[in-house]
Amino acid sequence: MLNSTSSSTIRSLSSTTEEGFQALPKQQQQQQQPWLIVGLGNPGKKYHGTRHNVGFGLVDAIADAEGIPMSSVNFRALFGKGFIGNVPVMLAKPQTFMNASGESVGAIVSYYKIPLKQVLVIFDDLDLPFAKLRLLPKGGHGGHNGMRNIIDRFKGSRDFPRLRIGIGRPPGKMDAVNFVLRPFNKQERQELDFTFQHGIEAVRILLLEGFDKSATFVNSTKSIEQLS
Repeated sequence: MLNSTSSSTIRSLSSTTEEGFQALPKQQQQQQQPWLIVGLGNPGKKYHGTRHNVGFGLVDAIADAEGIPMSSVNFRALFGKGFIGNVPVMLAKPQTFMNASGESVGAIVSYYKIPLKQVLVIFDDLDLPFAKLRLLPKGGHGGHNGMRNIIDRFKGSRDFPRLRIGIGRPPGKMDAVNFVLRPFNKQERQELDFTFQHGIEAVRILLLEGFDKSATFVNSTKSIEQLS
């Protein structure tokens, strides 16, 4: 497993201007374009801690781990800037509600001219077993309305990485819409916290060592049952 980046190499900034990454030397700034890491969810206390908001949850965990304040509101998102190692990153949690996530994400990508290959979207997935991660280099929306809207805003392009977090299938005949808006129980919360730690590490590896190594890490990660 990749060791956590030392705190001395992580510099965080809350400015949302184009000059927000000036902590790095100018030569290094010119060589590196920022990554955009987006977590999908719905804003407001009503949706906090629900299955549909696990994307928000992992972005919050990344922000805490890397010392990046999510104190700005810009592009219709809670927004933060900082570094993971020497890689400049922007973290965003769109506040548009899930089905309009692309309005926020598209605006950020357009303003900062971020290549789509450096836009990582984190979201919930009904088709993955609970708390399982899957990192993909590209793909469709898989029936997820937030992803559908983002792809629409990218003019149909699906060529951007995504990290899917499994929330499992609804029990019995429960409607999927009701299921994704349910909070987690205590046991699920503990397992999800474990998954978030692996998600943080996966993002670090992605930015610092590349997609292939990160995907290998994600796919080889043992389940909580195996580690307990």
